[in-house]
Amino acid sequence: MPRLYVAVRVAMSRSLLLRLTPFISARIRYNQRLLSSAVGGNPSTAQDAVHMTDNCIRRMKELHAKEAPTKDKMLRLTVETGGCSGFQYIFLLDDKTNPDDRIFEKDGVKLAVDQISYDFVKGATVDYVEELIRSAFLVSSNPSAVGGCSCKSSFMVK
Repeated sequence: MPRLYVAVRVAMSRSLLLRLTPFISARIRYNQRLLSSAVGGNPSTAQDAVHMTDNCIRRMKELHAKEAPTKDKMLRLTVETGGCSGFQYIFLLDDKTNPDDRIFEKDGVKLAVDQISYDFVKGATVDYVEELIRSAFLVSSNPSAVGGCSCKSSFMVK
């Protein structure tokens, strides 16, 4: 009886493996495409780069000049779930780079975008605006967004 039990278990395992093989191989191909695009992608191409306006660069230079602790900091843009439209932009001053960061530099000002956020903001433009109710960094245009809120702090993707 134990031999029959082992034979049945082996047959079931093979059957399960045969059913899962297409799923596993498809997942492996998908992950390889993600990795190759992350490693082989060139963020410096004009259409995929994240751009900074002159106002953004001017404000970052002002921040560097005003306070010593911000001298070597760069602007970091991340995308998180939330906001009134599904995703929201988060801006931080940061002095560390992560292995998956893409760094965009213009006139000595650096903008860091992590790989996951980069997929949401390819070709976007970062601006600095001064309005009556606020002064803030914001994404003024984003080709990946199909809509968003009026304050431009959140967006929906295609």
